[in-house]
Amino acid sequence: MKSICVFCGSSSGRQSLYLEQARAFGQVLATEKIDLVYGGSKNGLMGAVADAVLEAGGHVTGVIPGFLKYKEIGHDKIQRLITVQSMHERKSTMANLSEGFVMLPGGVGTLEEFFEILTWGQLGLHPHPIGVLNVGGYYDKLMDFLTYTQEEDFVKEVFMKIVLVDQDPAALIAKMRAYTPPKVNRIMQHISET
Repeated sequence: MKSICVFCGSSSGRQSLYLEQARAFGQVLATEKIDLVYGGSKNGLMGAVADAVLEAGGHVTGVIPGFLKYKEIGHDKIQRLITVQSMHERKSTMANLSEGFVMLPGGVGTLEEFFEILTWGQLGLHPHPIGVLNVGGYYDKLMDFLTYTQEEDFVKEVFMKIVLVDQDPAALIAKMRAYTPPKVNRIMQHISET
């Protein structure tokens, strides 16, 4: 894995733990020689993870739509900031530059990015690992809900294996390095059987 796309908040959240773990994740990326691909902002958790990668000598590529470049305050210290026309182009560009995806704490935009890339994984549109850094149990209820969707037979068990969860940045990266994607035809067979 040479690059990981991080989805996270452009705000810092209520607890200092969120910023601490965003920085810790950035440090692990740089230590592991994994480039960061992210939404390009210098604010909130987005800025914290990018700054940590930079401070540890790593490489950062940001992708930001022109209309958000000044609103989110595009990061002017990263090695590469790509300006695109739309949110759709932003997500597509980040996906094309990445060999893995990780969701840190964030809001609705973060969740939307995560679920889209998760859906793409389910459909076999990419074979890359998808991780959730569950900082302080932030995503416990979301993981419970995903389990519930499986129990109610809307999501098959094989699909649930696509999501890798951990509270420790280094442990999550290790899980992602060991990831083997499920066979797409098996997933599609489960879909067609419903």
